[in-house]
Amino acid sequence: MAERTITEMTYERAKKNLSKNADTIKKLEEKGVLFINPASCYVEEDVVIGSGTVIEQNVMLQGKTVIGKDCVIGMGTKLVDTKVGDRCDLLSVVSVSAELGDDVLAGPFSYIRPGSKIANDVKVGDFVEVKNAFIDDGTKIAHLTYVGDSDVGKRVNFGCGTVTVNYDGKKKHRCKIGDDCFIGCNTNLVAPVEVKDGAYTAAGSTITDEVPEKSLAIARARQVNKTGWKDKRD
Repeated sequence: MAERTITEMTYERAKKNLSKNADTIKKLEEKGVLFINPASCYVEEDVVIGSGTVIEQNVMLQGKTVIGKDCVIGMGTKLVDTKVGDRCDLLSVVSVSAELGDDVLAGPFSYIRPGSKIANDVKVGDFVEVKNAFIDDGTKIAHLTYVGDSDVGKRVNFGCGTVTVNYDGKKKHRCKIGDDCFIGCNTNLVAPVEVKDGAYTAAGSTITDEVPEKSLAIARARQVNKTGWKDKRD
């Protein structure tokens, strides 16, 4: 599905299904799903939701979306053909053709794009975008980060402003990040590149070569202070 046509497809599908919306929501409520404001929500008839899940206002659920038990699908969330596990908490999340495991915390304002698979106990925080990537158990991507075309291990911590630089102008390439890594703030990982288990990258680094296990990679210019520089300009 071309991402640029999602809005167009949403409109067409909504026109066809709008008359069924109230009946679909009523059937889900009878199965133990709580809608805070059902009149504000749009749910297509093929959507499956587990009991104990709470759907807040202004939520849109489309296609073959499946949501597990005891989740909170927060205000402003839109899920299209997305699988969500149990006990997940999503706030203002857009997810298309993706899969989320159990105990995932996402949002506000996360974008999970096609081909993404998020494992269990993962955090995808505010203004984080994930595309065609696998994120393994316990990894935290807290904020302001892009993870595209990447394979990320367990218990990885991403600092703010990290970017996987996956496109060279002609082809997409993948990054590989091992278990227990720490990716410092404002790191650029220029794919194809691998950060091995337990390695760290220093804040502000642009990483173009493999980082060995349990190493610290520093790839930034050395700071130079020009003493009296301002006075010379005046």
